[in-house]
Amino acid sequence: MTPKRKQKLFMFLGLVSLTAIAVGLTLYALRSNINLFFSPVQIVAGDAPFERQLRAGGMVREGSVSRNPDSLDVEFTVTDYVEDVRVHYSGILPDLFREGQGVVVVGQLQQDGWIKADQVLARHDENYMPPEVADALEAAGYSPADYQAKAAEVGKRIEARDAEGASQY
Repeated sequence: MTPKRKQKLFMFLGLVSLTAIAVGLTLYALRSNINLFFSPVQIVAGDAPFERQLRAGGMVREGSVSRNPDSLDVEFTVTDYVEDVRVHYSGILPDLFREGQGVVVVGQLQQDGWIKADQVLARHDENYMPPEVADALEAAGYSPADYQAKAAEVGKRIEARDAEGASQY
């Protein structure tokens, strides 16, 4: 091998190794910012990491919302109609948040099995199921269509209850 070829080979190997180091450091820095999605079935099964940022989604279980009158603290249950996960959130909830609606919470799973949410995202359609939840249910062997029908039934029950409460005023 000629000295010129050796020099080009070392230069090429140096660039490849620098690129590998840069990619490795970038991935290492980004790993703490990755929010993996888990359904309640996966969380209860123990697939979700503890005290790491994650996203969990499902429907807000009917009758599970509990608000603290002295603060902005709210507790509610997220369900995929197979398993339930309790969520604690302190802050202003989205206007579209209510029982029987689809939500995605961003937060940390605690050792006791509940989620300390930093952010709550809500959708307005009772037929909506976050795509990640639908995919997770299919992977677990459940049909998302069954749960959407159940969510629609819960939504109708809640609307009837709200209409009944409004007629009393």
